[in-house]
Order: sequence, then structure tokens, then C-alpha cells
Amino acid sequence: MKRLIVNADDFGLHTKVNHGIIEGYQNGCIRSTSFIAAGEAAEEAASLARENPGLGVGAHLTLVAERPVLPPDQVRSLVDADGRLFADHGVFIKHFISGQIRLDELYAECDAQITKAESMGVQLSHIDSHQHLHVLPKVIDICIALAKKHGIYKMRLPAEDCMFTGGYPAPIARHIAKCGLTTCARMAKSKLLQAHIAVPQAFFGMLAGGHMYEKYFLPILHALPEGVSEIMVHPGVDNLVLDNIYHWNYHWEEELASVKSTKAMTYIKENHVRLISFKELADE
Repeated sequence: MKRLIVNADDFGLHTKVNHGIIEGYQNGCIRSTSFIAAGEAAEEAASLARENPGLGVGAHLTLVAERPVLPPDQVRSLVDADGRLFADHGVFIKHFISGQIRLDELYAECDAQITKAESMGVQLSHIDSHQHLHVLPKVIDICIALAKKHGIYKMRLPAEDCMFTGGYPAPIARHIAKCGLTTCARMAKSKLLQAHIAVPQAFFGMLAGGHMYEKYFLPILHALPEGVSEIMVHPGVDNLVLDNIYHWNYHWEEELASVKSTKAMTYIKENHVRLISFKELADE
């Protein structure tokens, strides 16, 4: 049997993202989302989660691009001179590899983000992270410890097959980055399974992340293997507003259109693909 988790990242980032995710859940194939406790629209997202209890909500641990949940002076190795988390994964990884990131501060910030989500009434279904930093060596150990502490025994494994493109014309640098991430994820998998943390068998959406037009979403649906797969998407309802704030070149409205696509929904129904969230992922 094919079971599919369509997970929308960045719930809580901005109200335009929040409402795109809820629209994709109510009128499309989204069944899961990932909550940014540090996001400016986190309170609204938590409220929307309570109003839509069928939507699975995970912790989107955020170590870049936002403000930390903890006061900056408590996580000095994670922030820049302005007290913000580092700009992106590249800056974070440079600091991490050079030993400038304190693991105790990393643990404390991630713990604070999960605790804040729980305090807002969000019942967390799984753990993942912004820009997939949770599968880095040592970071995965912290995430496993936090999963056990908070009783969250499901996690994203962003191991998209290195040979899979789904027709997306990505530059070679993106292919290399994807394979690097997949390697880290596969290294982390044995630790996750040893800790009895469940993960989907397959992952899609890294290569075309932010650019998941219908013409790239449909080939992923056709490529789904048996078992549980996750497709990562980034829907939103206003490209102009979001692009003026986040310079990621994402196609928010187009991704929302993909998860609501008549062709996609018809394929899922006719091929008996069962839509689930991480809540339904077996603890095996």
C-alpha cells in the first residue's frame, strides 16, 4: 500500500504562509505541516492548528534566518551581532564545522522551541527542521535526545534519491547539495531506528523545493514507492508579499495550486494512495 505525507513547511512564518497551508489542507492533499515556534505568525498558526485538528503539526526546528526563542545572550554561539540566528545553512555549517557552535546552546534553543510550541497548545506529531539541519552529525543526536524527552517518536528523513529529478531542471550545485543532504540523512537513519523513532521510507521535494509546480509535483506522485513517502511543499497565498520579505525565490502560490490540483487529487484517488500525517506513521 502507498501512503503519502504531504507536509507543508514554515507554518507560523507569516500569515500568508499560514493561510496557504490551511487552504491546501482543506481543499487539497496537505495532511501535515511543520511549525516555526519562533515565527512572527506563530500565535495565529497555533490557533489555526487547534481549529483544524486533523492536520498533523510537527516542530520545524529553526536554527537560521529567524530570531531565537531564547534570549540571544543565552545562545551566543548561534547568533550574529544583531542577535539573530545565522542567515542560512551555509553560515551555520561553517560555524559548526569550525567548532564555534556550542552544543549545549544548540540543545537549549531547540528544547525551547519545542517547549514553546507545546505551551501554545500545539500537539506535535514529529520533528523536522528549517533547511534540514537536524540530520547533521551531532545535531541529530541532540534531536534524538529531545524527541525522547518530549515523547515525539517520529522525524523527517530528507533522503531524496540522488538520481531522482522528477523532471526539475536543477543546476549541478543543487544536485550536489541534495546528495550531500541525502548522505547525512542516511547516516542518521540508523541512529533514528535504534532510538525507535519512525521515519517515512522515501522523501521527495528537496530538488524542486520552493519550485513545486504541478508539472514537477505530478511526476513525484507517479514515482511513489510502496510504503510511506513524504513530499515537502511550501505553499502560500501571496507571492508579492512573501517575496518582498523572503528572498528565497519560492513560488508559494504555484505550490499551493499543485497540492490543490485536480490532476493530483484525481491521481491520488484513482491509485488508492492513502493520505496521512506523521500522526499515522507507525512507531516501528
